[in-house]
Amino acid sequence: MTHQSELTDVPGMAISPCEEERDLRAAVLRGWRRRCPACGSGSMMKGYLKVRDECPVCGEKLHHHRADDGPAYLSVLIVGFVMVPLLGVAYIRFSPDPMVLATLFSVGSVAVALYLLPRLKGMIIAFQWARKMHGFGGETT
Repeated sequence: MTHQSELTDVPGMAISPCEEERDLRAAVLRGWRRRCPACGSGSMMKGYLKVRDECPVCGEKLHHHRADDGPAYLSVLIVGFVMVPLLGVAYIRFSPDPMVLATLFSVGSVAVALYLLPRLKGMIIAFQWARKMHGFGGETT
């Protein structure tokens, strides 16, 4: 088996697109913006959480992603990590009525989770694309 660095040293031999390195940071940032991880200009989503089968601009296949429950778990983790300490600070510092506090933090938690969910899904799909996981490496599945 030939190593990638050996392929670049051979004159006249080009590296196939399946073997080139993909920029993880750029792909994940594109995923956060819900854009195609390959080109960055096509929309990855055709609905709130529904992923397109392929990019409308570059044609990159997106249908074989495996985001599954990852975005939901991350959303809950982040919302809990941020909102629980804020809830404690608000209760101690302002001493509001418990129903007001529960209502405000319930609505706030749902709003933040709904904001994060499609963005985290885009990031997970972009991560899979950058690392050539689950069919994004060019092999057939």
